[in-house]
Amino acid sequence: MAKKAGLFDIVNIVIMLLLLVVTVYPFVYMIAVSFSDSVSVMKGSVFLWPKGFNTDMYRIVLTDPRIWSGYRNTVLYTVGGTALSLVLTSMAAYALSKPRMLFHKPITILVVVTMFFSGGMIPTFLVVKSLGLVDTIGAMMIPGAISAWYLIMMRTFFAGLPPELEEAGKMDGLNDIGLFVRIALPLSQAVLATIGLFYAVGIWNNFYSALLYLRNPELVPLQVILRNLVLAGQTNLDGSFTLGKDQQIVEESLKYATILVGTLPILVAYPFLQKYFIKGVTVGSLKG
Repeated sequence: MAKKAGLFDIVNIVIMLLLLVVTVYPFVYMIAVSFSDSVSVMKGSVFLWPKGFNTDMYRIVLTDPRIWSGYRNTVLYTVGGTALSLVLTSMAAYALSKPRMLFHKPITILVVVTMFFSGGMIPTFLVVKSLGLVDTIGAMMIPGAISAWYLIMMRTFFAGLPPELEEAGKMDGLNDIGLFVRIALPLSQAVLATIGLFYAVGIWNNFYSALLYLRNPELVPLQVILRNLVLAGQTNLDGSFTLGKDQQIVEESLKYATILVGTLPILVAYPFLQKYFIKGVTVGSLKG
C-alpha cells in the first residue's frame, strides 16, 4: 500500500507539473518576446528568456492614447458592472431562496430555462436598442447584469443559511430588507467575492458586447483594441510604427506587450481573492 501510494504521488506530481508548464509557458514566452530585441524575435531564437533586453514595446504601448482610453473604459465597465451585477444577483437570489415568495417556483423555472435557451443575438440587440442603450455605458453593464448560473448558486447559498438567524432577526424587529442587509450579506462574503470575481473577469474580457452595441471610439474597451491588434497586427490606424528612423517594430513583440499590459490587472487580482474560491463555490453548492 505504501509503494502504491508513493507511485500515485509521483504520477500525480508529474501530471501537475506538466499542467503547470502548459499553463505558464505561454505567459513566459510572451514576456520573453515582448522584452527581446527585434533581431532575436525575427530569427525565432526567443524561448524562455529575453534576448537583447529592451522595453521599447512597452514604451510604445504605454504611450498609445487608445490603450489608456481603453483601460479607462474597461475599468469603468468592470467596477460598475460588477457592483451592479452583485447587487441585482444577491437581491434576486435572496428573494428566490424564500419559498414563501409569490410565484416562487414559476420564477425559478424561468430563470433555469434561460441557462439553456436564449433569445439570440438579433432579438437581444433589438431589446437593447429599444431601451436606448446602444452606444452608451449602460450597454456594457445592463444587458448581462445577471447570470442565471450565479443567481442559482447564490440562491442555494442563501437557502442554506440557518433559519434560526432569520427568526432572531425578526424578533429584533428586522423586516426582509433588514434581514438581507444585516444578516445574509455579512455571512456571504465568500460567495460574493467568488461570484464578484467571476463577473469581473467576464466583463474585463468582454469585447462581444462592445462590437454589438458601441459605435463611439471613445467608449471602446481595451479588449476591442487588443482584438483589433491581434487580428490586424497593428496599433496605429495606418498600421505603421517606428522606433527610430528606419527601424520597424516586430508585430509579435508588440502584440504580446499589449496583451500582457491588458491582462496584468486581472492576473494581479486573482491571488488576493483566491482564498475565497473553494469556500465560496463549495458553500454555494451544499444544498439544492
